[in-house]
Amino acid sequence: MARPKAEFPAAEAIRALADDQGRLAVRATPGARVEAIEISEGVLSVKVRAKAKEGEATEAVLALLAQALGVATSRLRLLRGATGRDKLVQLPPG
Repeated sequence: MARPKAEFPAAEAIRALADDQGRLAVRATPGARVEAIEISEGVLSVKVRAKAKEGEATEAVLALLAQALGVATSRLRLLRGATGRDKLVQLPPG
C-alpha cells in the first residue's frame, strides 16, 4: 500500500515564519509515524520517519522542508541544530 502524500502549509505561510534575514526556526520530530509539516502557535514543526542517527533525521527534515517550499534541498542551509530537535535553517531568497 502506498504511503499517503504529505500535505504541507502554503509555502508563503512557511516563509512568513522566517525572520527578516531569511532564517527559519524548525522543531523536528524524528521517528514519526507519518511525515508532516505543521504550523502551530507560530512554530513550524516537521515530522519525519527517519530516526535520529547519523544525521538521517536532519537530512529528511531539510528534504521535506525543501519539497514544501518548492526548492532544491541544496538551496537550504542548516545554520544550527544538526544534532538537536530545534534547528535554524537559512532559506533561499524568493
